[in-house]
Amino acid sequence: MRIRLGTRGSQLALIQAGIVADRLRAAGHEVEVVRIVTEGDLRPIDMVPGEGVFVAAIARALIAGEVDLAVHSAKDVPLEEEAELVIAAYPERADARDALVTREGGASLETLPIASRVGTDSPRRTGFLRAARPDLGLVPLHGNVDTRLRRLDGGEVDALILAAAGLDRLGRGDRIDQRLDTRVVTPAPAQGALAIQARRSDTDLRRELAAVDDPAVRLAVRAERAVLEATGGTCRAPVGAFAEVQDGRFEMVVGGVNSDGSDLHLSITRSAVGEALDAARQAGLELKQKVALR
Repeated sequence: MRIRLGTRGSQLALIQAGIVADRLRAAGHEVEVVRIVTEGDLRPIDMVPGEGVFVAAIARALIAGEVDLAVHSAKDVPLEEEAELVIAAYPERADARDALVTREGGASLETLPIASRVGTDSPRRTGFLRAARPDLGLVPLHGNVDTRLRRLDGGEVDALILAAAGLDRLGRGDRIDQRLDTRVVTPAPAQGALAIQARRSDTDLRRELAAVDDPAVRLAVRAERAVLEATGGTCRAPVGAFAEVQDGRFEMVVGGVNSDGSDLHLSITRSAVGEALDAARQAGLELKQKVALR
């Protein structure tokens, strides 16, 4: 089967598409990677990204039949998907944690000098960092990974908080000073996971994709997104969730905090696998009751 695989054209997106393409080729398919420019690629570097800006153009191309599949960072997929589309596979997940990066290396969140300037593009990271280290100066800093590393090395900030998965996939994991504990900075729901999107009507292709779907990753991502949905949040909400399935049991860390660092709430949810989604929704509702999430 010949498959046209739609993706953003950024270096990280192409690496992620390459991972999926290799999986599909190993299963005997011919794969063409198709680059698509998204709204997120065209925005000014320091403009705050909106909901779905890295996904919408690729989803439109998929609906129009210009590509057969799309590859996304799972955390970028809006909670409300297009009715014609479905996530057909979650093939793998890299390290879901956030990472601290400094110019000199060897630091930790605990040892950063007082009043260090830390660059981040996320209200979630900002809130958790302010709760952990109120003395730090949080600086809005956008752009792709390489752009932010250049801005760090150029002295605009003293440290960065980035997704460990992106650094690892780009071969820049050596820049990581510390992979942050999920109970200190709880990852964004679905962070580190890849999502393969297909047309709902394309049953033959969806059947082929079942071979590359990881059920444990799928359950974890669905549970984490259920937390976010229960809070009424979007991908920019100061809500974190990280789930794992081990030895037939489900465990999830759920965290929420206001972006000023106030009202931090953290919970640990454990359940049987079959009860995971209900437990996740309940954890999200509890979080919404306890934290304003502003």
